[in-house]
Amino acid sequence: MAEETESVVESLSDEITEKAQKTREGWLKASALISALLAVMAAVASLEAAHTANDAMIAQLKASDQWGYYQAKGIKGIVIESENTLLTQMGHPQPEIAKRIQKYKDDQEQAKKDAEEFSEVSRHNMEKHEVFSRAVTLGQVSIALVAIALLTKRRRFVLVSCALGLIGLGFLIQGALMG
Repeated sequence: MAEETESVVESLSDEITEKAQKTREGWLKASALISALLAVMAAVASLEAAHTANDAMIAQLKASDQWGYYQAKGIKGIVIESENTLLTQMGHPQPEIAKRIQKYKDDQEQAKKDAEEFSEVSRHNMEKHEVFSRAVTLGQVSIALVAIALLTKRRRFVLVSCALGLIGLGFLIQGALMG
């Protein structure tokens, strides 16, 4: 009877060990899958962050170009006004110069409007970049937490990782919806 009990206990012990190993392997597989999904999320967010940063820089360069154009038109307008003043004082008024002066002022106003629009586009893209960057950061931290969970064999780190990953996914979605 002792042998039968020992055999039953040994059989149960083997069964429990086998189930524990399967559970642990399942946990490891799930952790690896979670880590891979987090890596994909972080990679997508990283691409979007870089893309929006580039767009912001391009828009800011266009705004700078427009401000340069604005200044050039202003200088040309002042030169033409000075020329008109001199000609008028010398007794040779040139009525067509007034049209040129107005054209420079109109061009200058359009350049100002365009520069302000490009600056706004740049600002908006930088805001999007910051949101995507938060997603990248949370994705990277989440991946590190999965690694810590695997090394320490503590599942709670995976749960924290998942929570942070979901927050990161929220930032990724927010950035995508910012238009």
